[in-house]
Amino acid sequence: MIALIGSVFILLVFIVGISIFLHFVPLALWISALAAGVNVGIITLIGMRLRRVPPSQIVMPLIKANKAGLDVNVNQLEAHYLAGGNVDRVIDALIAAHRAQIPLPFERSAAIDLAGRNVLEAVQMSVNPKVIETPFVSAVAKNGIELKVKARVTVRANIDRLVGGAGEATILARVGEGVVTTVGSTDDHKEVLANPDHISRTVLTKGLDSGTAFEILSIDIADVDVGRNIGAELMTDQAEAEKRIAQAKAEERRAMAVAREQEMRAYTQEMQAKVVEAQADVPHALAAALREGRMGVMDYYNMNNVLADTQMRETIAKAGPMEPGPKSDEKK
Repeated sequence: MIALIGSVFILLVFIVGISIFLHFVPLALWISALAAGVNVGIITLIGMRLRRVPPSQIVMPLIKANKAGLDVNVNQLEAHYLAGGNVDRVIDALIAAHRAQIPLPFERSAAIDLAGRNVLEAVQMSVNPKVIETPFVSAVAKNGIELKVKARVTVRANIDRLVGGAGEATILARVGEGVVTTVGSTDDHKEVLANPDHISRTVLTKGLDSGTAFEILSIDIADVDVGRNIGAELMTDQAEAEKRIAQAKAEERRAMAVAREQEMRAYTQEMQAKVVEAQADVPHALAAALREGRMGVMDYYNMNNVLADTQMRETIAKAGPMEPGPKSDEKK
């Protein structure tokens, strides 16, 4: 019984030891590399394990590169992996560039990958140009008509400017700016509708791909729609603003006139009050003049006659001319 337990323990220790050995020494991967003609030593594979580098992510891309005839070594691939790069994508990009006869050294490809760009997509775009479609760009011609323009930009990746070059957003912004400038310098929107290729020719000559990671091959106008009459709307808004200003000034003048009227009414009421007050003093003055002998009774009667005559004349004047009486019937 004790011998059986000892045998089982020795077997378990052997199995664990074999598992640990095969973990640090990937024999299958080493045999695959030898079969592919790639010289990778066992010590190198063990060193990858100790540096926490998956050997399969180094050896398999190395085999792929060796079969494609590329001159790369283990140290380059391991250094790129430790720097945070995608080794498999870099090797695929190098193979694609080699097949398309595009000069792309490993150092540049690794730099592009570490810069955050998809180097394989860039190589594919160099072989097969990409079409970027802009959103509708709103531009206004000189006659005030709005045009909505959509363009398709065919670009090819520029491998030499992928590191430090501007991306697709810059291309779209520059094309939109060129469309706005071209349409804005046109006297009549009908000219743009008749010759939309004038926009593409003008924009293409501006060198919009300068400082970008792309080379613009062509700019094609996909759609041109007529929008609002911006000029008429601006004139309407200006007329409405002037109308409101005139109304405000008229309201100000009316308020001043009302205030002036109220002021004159108050002044008139004040003067009328003074006249009434003065008229109330007239009988007292007449009585005093009669008592003191400065005025006789006949003078008082004459004054009343004059006042009565004046009042009668005013009444007649207000009544207007008298209508003539009816004529007598003519004799038969």
